Amino acid sequence: MTTTLQFTKGQGTGNDFVLFSDPDGAFALDPASIRALTDRRFGVGGDGVIRAVRSSNLADGAAILAVDPSAEWFMDYHNADGSAAEMCGNGIRVFARYLTERGLVSLEPGETLAIGTRAGVREVQRSATGFQVDLGPWSLEDDSPTVRARDLHAARPGLSLSVGNPHVVVALASDDELDGLDLNYLPVLDPAPADGANVEFVVPADPLVVDGIGRIRMRVHERGSGETLSCGTGAAAAALATRHWAGRGAPDQWRVDVPGGTVGVRVFAADDGEHVSLSGPAELVYNGALEL
Repeated sequence: MTTTLQFTKGQGTGNDFVLFSDPDGAFALDPASIRALTDRRFGVGGDGVIRAVRSSNLADGAAILAVDPSAEWFMDYHNADGSAAEMCGNGIRVFARYLTERGLVSLEPGETLAIGTRAGVREVQRSATGFQVDLGPWSLEDDSPTVRARDLHAARPGLSLSVGNPHVVVALASDDELDGLDLNYLPVLDPAPADGANVEFVVPADPLVVDGIGRIRMRVHERGSGETLSCGTGAAAAALATRHWAGRGAPDQWRVDVPGGTVGVRVFAADDGEHVSLSGPAELVYNGALEL
């Protein structure tokens, strides 16, 4: 028996996703189907799959509603390899655009939408140029693994952070080092985090700060997807790591250049600690139908 999947292809700074609507939670894809769907040669192609499901219709969503009853929709996100992920900073902006353009929610510029994720409730605000998501509190982790990457001379120290999902950030000395990396190969972390991590490689601009805004370049190997043109939570982690290294007086606003474009990161105080937000474009590219 075949099933027709009506899908939308979306992207945020080149981080691309296959989205589909399943309000009742009746059409979950298995890992093999996700891998087939995200295959860039034999499928639609994408860094991940996002299912739009009402929070009340899946177990993870029920816990979300207990925290915030306004989080009607849950972003059920899976990496390209079929594994479930806690959060996706570019994906949630694209998801918000998908919900609004499909008429599933109303979100005017300046308004905020609560969305359920495996990392908890995340609030997305619409602006004139895109969407901004509050990624919530961030934290430095205790472990500091060394990182080896293909075509990188010698292992480098990494800084472990969490922005709802795990990251290890590595500072490089030059654009040449950054451009010379071969991130088709999985970076090796020692010790290896039990649940894996996204790995970001960062080069600060010279000068680092212009008009009160910090500037960095970044490339990333995403857990479960490989190298991507952008990683939203990774951009936030990279900015937070650079801010940490810069020390007292480092700015709270950052411009992060990734191969797929530019995103903005802002650090701000909240009742439950320091939060980090991510802003940038979110586009829906095309619609299609696929028989499974």
